Amino acid sequence: MSENNDKLQSFLDRHPHMEIFEVMLMDLCGGLRGKWVTREKIAKVMAGGLKMPLSTLAFDVWGRDAEEWVFDSGDGDGWCAPDIRTLVPAPWLDRPTGQVLMSMNNVDGSRCRYDPRYLLQDLVDRFASRGLTPVMASEMEFHLLYPEEDDVGRPLHTQRDRIGGGLCAGQTYGIDLMEDEAELMHDIRDACKAQGLPVDTLIKESAPSQYEINLYHVDDALLAADQAMMLQRVIRGVARKHGLVATFMAKPFGDIAGNGMHVHCSLVDSEGNNAFDDGTGRGTELLRQAIAGCLQTMADSMLLFAPNLNSYRRFRRGTHAPLAPTWGYENRTVSVRVPADSPAATRIEHRVAGADANPYLVMAGVLAGMLHGIENELLAPEPLEGNAYEQVPPSLPRYLPNALQDFEQSEHIPAYLGSEFQKVFAILKQQELDTFDSQVTALEYDACL
Repeated sequence: MSENNDKLQSFLDRHPHMEIFEVMLMDLCGGLRGKWVTREKIAKVMAGGLKMPLSTLAFDVWGRDAEEWVFDSGDGDGWCAPDIRTLVPAPWLDRPTGQVLMSMNNVDGSRCRYDPRYLLQDLVDRFASRGLTPVMASEMEFHLLYPEEDDVGRPLHTQRDRIGGGLCAGQTYGIDLMEDEAELMHDIRDACKAQGLPVDTLIKESAPSQYEINLYHVDDALLAADQAMMLQRVIRGVARKHGLVATFMAKPFGDIAGNGMHVHCSLVDSEGNNAFDDGTGRGTELLRQAIAGCLQTMADSMLLFAPNLNSYRRFRRGTHAPLAPTWGYENRTVSVRVPADSPAATRIEHRVAGADANPYLVMAGVLAGMLHGIENELLAPEPLEGNAYEQVPPSLPRYLPNALQDFEQSEHIPAYLGSEFQKVFAILKQQELDTFDSQVTALEYDACL
């Protein structure tokens, strides 16, 4: 606590005009919840003196309580535990503002069993007990759009054709198009620097108005997830300052590529060596065990990787979104890819999740699968070469109800993420699904009225 006080005071000294602090929890569905506190109150927060309802972690995507669960639990409070490492300025805001991420403890001081940050940390601890440390990074795709809408309520592309419509393609890796958004991209990079986010590359992605920003790997999975969440917030905030909307929606347009969140992961042993490195680039037996675990648990974990009704629109043949649990070397048609790199950089690229998913739960799902494979010494099938879509029939849950059923019936999820989390998250997703089921779309009226 003394060290935290010193770091807080150092931060305040460096930012004498800081007025407000946003103290934030990430809920299970990926929403940021919390409070604004003044400069005079931030020391109390950093000392663990802020209470909020435990149900703050269990809102659905519209910010509603999980009605089936919240009152049975008594809707009691918990203590917020801030992470001093995430205390940073929010430079895109007009007034001097800081932000800090928190986790939730029960009133007795124990960890809340459905806090996303703790779920991930618990898995990191299980790897540590085996002398292994996950090294993780994420790649984040997003669309930059105008805030206005067209006649049917769709947002407008920033990359448009001569008559105002979206282009048929987005000029993948196009340098000229990056230069068109240079001011915004430089502001994003500057904000990332101010927040200590290790941005690796910024690129133009394949769809119109679509971009990708990659983070450099870190040997702390919780920090990697924090950085993924903070990067999304930077992109949204800076885009808003430039009069644009940045969206991580999985499939904002049905006829073009959606937004994925690829996760890279290797394991370092107690001597600091990559436990996947066999000196050839093909990888060790441990690598194949980890891959086997990811493949075997992928269907059960699909709700973590694709948590929303819209998420499943990404999964279409020929869109680089996997349809079955497959793997291969340097193959972008599979769900788990081993990228070509130096042997010391041998790693897994998990390609299933959408950018709309909760980064903590995505990384927890990846690590839980890897750990399952390692603990049970599973054998991976032969790696696929060529077009995986043509070789393996689709088998992953294709729609939200299927993924929800697999998640609820899973024995893997409670074994690695806990039964309380399984219960609460399933209730939230069923509540959202019930809401969608009560709506009749314009397309249905057009077809049937």
